[in-house]
Amino acid sequence: MLEKTIQQQVEKGTMLPLMEEFYTIQGEGYHTGRAAYFIRVGGCDVGCHWCDVKESWDPEKHPPTGVDQIVVNAAKYSKTIVVTGGEPLTWNMEPLTTGLKNASLDVHIETSGAYPLSGHWDWICLSPKKAKMPLPEVYEAAHELKVIVFNRHDLAFAKAESEKVSSTCKLFLQPEWSVREKMIPFITEFVMENPEWQVSLQTHKYLNIP
Repeated sequence: MLEKTIQQQVEKGTMLPLMEEFYTIQGEGYHTGRAAYFIRVGGCDVGCHWCDVKESWDPEKHPPTGVDQIVVNAAKYSKTIVVTGGEPLTWNMEPLTTGLKNASLDVHIETSGAYPLSGHWDWICLSPKKAKMPLPEVYEAAHELKVIVFNRHDLAFAKAESEKVSSTCKLFLQPEWSVREKMIPFITEFVMENPEWQVSLQTHKYLNIP
């Protein structure tokens, strides 16, 4: 009966499979350099072969945790909260974001956009993946488009994706970490030819922080 109750709470979003939570510096995209508290939720079936947190994919490996406790933990550290995964939109984000907003926190999400948008967000970073493309509603709501560049074909993919977001959406290209030295010259050339784009680097890895 207890397991059934927990599963029901996970389905409602009042509990989430929490992989980890930590206070650090945002290393990517528009908010690079800002202190932020990260909430990493388990569960993802998008399946990027270069994913650097594959351990997040199986939600069964991460304990269901009450969102009230997650909010209490987050509020101790930072005004900026980043919900990431895994793929956080696998779950109902309404209870978590309601709690975070009630605590007067700025709430960001990093998502592939492959699932329906739920929750209340101050900033939506959309990072589309070819294996499971974003839903139209997420393109429309995105504040930031961040395309991971693993090969040169991803530059054409990025340009096509930029046509699906709003005119005010910030555009970023980020080299996949394992091929960064190979891809950075192509990215910088692309950005110089297409100045509406910006370069994003995983600066937290250069700083040797989480």
